[in-house]
Amino acid sequence: MKGLRLYKKEKLCSAVAIDRLFTRGGGATAALAFPLRAVWGADPGRRSDAPLAFVIMVPKRRLRHAVDRVLMRRRIREAYRLARPDFPMPEGTRLDLALVFVADRTLPFDAVDRAVRRLLAKIQQSLSPLRDEQD
Repeated sequence: MKGLRLYKKEKLCSAVAIDRLFTRGGGATAALAFPLRAVWGADPGRRSDAPLAFVIMVPKRRLRHAVDRVLMRRRIREAYRLARPDFPMPEGTRLDLALVFVADRTLPFDAVDRAVRRLLAKIQQSLSPLRDEQD
């Protein structure tokens, strides 16, 4: 299972890039697949050579206990790690992705995994016009 690691360069750490995803007029797109909401946008100026940089957010407003927030963050990260190989990116595309937890209780891994796969499919559909332009 060599290709399933999550590398540091795939982690979205820039506060400016994260703010750009959540501000109006930032060019970001959003989709909901309960219990997750995905917000993504192109970032051609990112220094990292990873085609997709992601951040996972589990708000304290939704889950009050830190143990529950960490549990859901780990489940989301694992679901993303397993679903990522099935998500090919168009060559030269750099994308920032935020996965935001919107449920108000912890959920089993199966529900999170289905949501991540649905969101990645929606992102891929939104990128298909980009792929057609490059051909």
